[in-house]
Formats: sequence, structure tokens, C-alpha cells
Amino acid sequence: MDAPGISLVLPAFNEAAVIARAVCEAHDSLAVHFEQFEVIVVDDGSVDDTATEALRAIETAPNARLVRHDVNRGYGAALRTGFEAARFELVAFTDADCQFDLADLAPLARLAREVPIAVGYRADRKDPWKRRFLSWGYNVLARALLGTRVRDVDCALKVFRREALAQLLPTSKGFFVNTEMLTRARQLGFEVAERPVTHRPRAGGESKVSLREVPRTARALLGFWWREVVRGPKPATAVVEAKVPAPERAPAPVPSNSRDLPVAPPARHRAAA
Repeated sequence: MDAPGISLVLPAFNEAAVIARAVCEAHDSLAVHFEQFEVIVVDDGSVDDTATEALRAIETAPNARLVRHDVNRGYGAALRTGFEAARFELVAFTDADCQFDLADLAPLARLAREVPIAVGYRADRKDPWKRRFLSWGYNVLARALLGTRVRDVDCALKVFRREALAQLLPTSKGFFVNTEMLTRARQLGFEVAERPVTHRPRAGGESKVSLREVPRTARALLGFWWREVVRGPKPATAVVEAKVPAPERAPAPVPSNSRDLPVAPPARHRAAA
């Protein structure tokens, strides 16, 4: 067992085709690596059978539970709901499309013992070339304007220590959420570690990231840059890459509010060498 306890948040919107597999994979993988764990599925107002399929999977996954939004509020809002409902000292998230090998959560959790935030980057990304190109451009822009510094800001495999996450709860409703949280981390001086993670083709269903999101996310980035970076504080956070080899493939409660996450003043963090 690699860590005492972890909460894994799975935001889902119209993922009926894959949500049962996502719940079962998450539950089985965490059971191998963690003494205590929970899987929190956040159904973000789906209009298909996502909730029904999730509940069916939860019947055989005793450490999983479902939280529901009455209407679709957006990816960032779903993450925040899951974060606020989390019970353990490590809080992670991934997407419900089964594109990540959750065996990679164990080494990320080990990194989170050393730094407040551990993030993955997709070493061999299995997305269409157009999406990879747009992601590359977005990462360049986010690093230049916001100082995110990580190589894959939107990689949906991240682990936070609870006391750090309490100060990073997102206000963004949509897909800008990862950029917002890592920019806040820089502003607060939190150290971030990153390592490569395995990426797989989508298991089913359709991606919720479309070309329509590009101008919307770009506007969010530029507005945030002006408000929070140009006119806000500018402390720097260190980002270190874990010295590890490429990853190996391994064989309706009501959400609480933000007061449930204890907010502590930012701790002093060691600088990267």
C-alpha cells in the first residue's frame, strides 16, 4: 500500500457509455494501492443514463458514491463539487473517459508526500493531431502569460494535499479550471512536481471538448491574466520533474460546501534546486 487515504473525483457529463467501466477501474486500482480510498462520481446534470449506469457500478464498488447536479454546470463546477465532498487527506481527479491508467496515481501520491501538488503529463498522447496541436499552443500561452510552468496543464491526472486544495478551489465553471488552479498555486508559492503518465484512446462516448471551447477558454485565459497576473501578485512557484522512468502498465449524498475543506495559511515550501 502506497498511501493512507485518497479521494478520487470523477466528473461525468453524458458518459453513460463508459462510466461503469470508469468506476470499476478506479475502485479496483485504488484498492490495490491505498489503505483507505473513495471514488466520488459527480454527474454534472447528464441527460443520458450516466447516473443510472454509475449507480449500477457502485453496487459492486462499496467505496464509490454518486453526487449529482440537477443541471449541467460545467467541468470546473463538477470538480469543485467533488473536491468539497472529498474526505481524505489526498484528493485526486481524473476524467470518466478511461484515458488514464490509474496505476499512475500511486507514484503521483508518493510525490504528493513531498510537495503540495503532483501532476501528470501525457508522455504519448493518444488524441487526434488537431487536438494535440491546440493543446500544445494553449500550454505555450498559459506558461507565457500565467506562469503555469507545467508542460501539460490540462492533463486530467492530478493529486493535491488537502490543505493546499483548500486554497485552490476553482471558481471557473468550464475547462479553464486546470489553468486557474495551477496559476493560483504559483501565486501562493506552492511547489508542483510532475511525472509522465500513460494515456490511452477514449474507451467510448464522445469528447466534451470541442472547437467551440477554444475561443471561450482563450477569453477566460486572457481575462484571468489581466485580473490576476498583470494586476495581481506575482510570486513564483517551483516546478520539479520527478526523476522516474516512463510509467509501466499495471496488469445521492448532498455535496458539502467549501467550509468542509479546512483552510490554512500557505505553508513555506522548499524551492526547487
